[in-house]
Amino acid sequence: MKKKIIIALLAAAALSSCGEYNKLLKSTDYEYKYEAAKNYFAKGKYGRAATLLNELITILKGTDKAEESLYMLGMSYYNQKDYSTAAQTFITYANTYPRGMFAELASYHAGKALYLDTPEPRLDQSGTYTAIQQLQTFLEYYPSSTKKQEAQTMIFALQDKLVMKELLSARLYYNLGNYMGNNYESCVITAQNALKDYPYTDYREDLSILILRAKYEMAINSIEEKKVDRYRETIDEYYAFKNEFPESKHLKEAERIFNESTKVIKD
Repeated sequence: MKKKIIIALLAAAALSSCGEYNKLLKSTDYEYKYEAAKNYFAKGKYGRAATLLNELITILKGTDKAEESLYMLGMSYYNQKDYSTAAQTFITYANTYPRGMFAELASYHAGKALYLDTPEPRLDQSGTYTAIQQLQTFLEYYPSSTKKQEAQTMIFALQDKLVMKELLSARLYYNLGNYMGNNYESCVITAQNALKDYPYTDYREDLSILILRAKYEMAINSIEEKKVDRYRETIDEYYAFKNEFPESKHLKEAERIFNESTKVIKD
């Protein structure tokens, strides 16, 4: 016990000198390095902690210090905002120590790291799906966790990011109009699929008005044999929109579309 205390004190002293840190890197006293890594971590010097821990996780494999070292390594990356590497480290921990003392936290932080690493909606959203899957896995394994609400909130935010991606795609189709094909139909299909997949999204109104606009444009540009049916579909869409969003900021536009559509059918 006395020896361990001395090693810990020496490791703490090493933090005060860059020269001592360089000596530490060359040292083969792995217990000394382990205590130094813990001290660096505690003082928020995560880069130095990660450098030492990367070496130690292999050397300490099979010992009682290996588990803590791997978790600290993950947190070191996480606190440096290297979320991709942090997530992979936490996942490695969860797979290696499924019943470990940090298993729940590792699973949670893996999901949160992936969440923080997701791109903006305009970019490829593969990472967003991965983050949702990891957070759902966390909730499945730890349904009573104190982190449950935070995990659910992150999932909802990630789902909204996916919906925004679909909304941007639908808007693009709408703006393309009849350029090289019927992009209005693609707009409707994209928006409807988003509503079907994420019925409680905050972007529901934006998707719905886009469907109404696109159906109206399809009616305007239809061949004569299909015009009446297309306008009737537009009118049906108007009623659905008005019933769901009676105080919508788009209501004036929706009523204009309705009036124009009704006029064509009556004529």
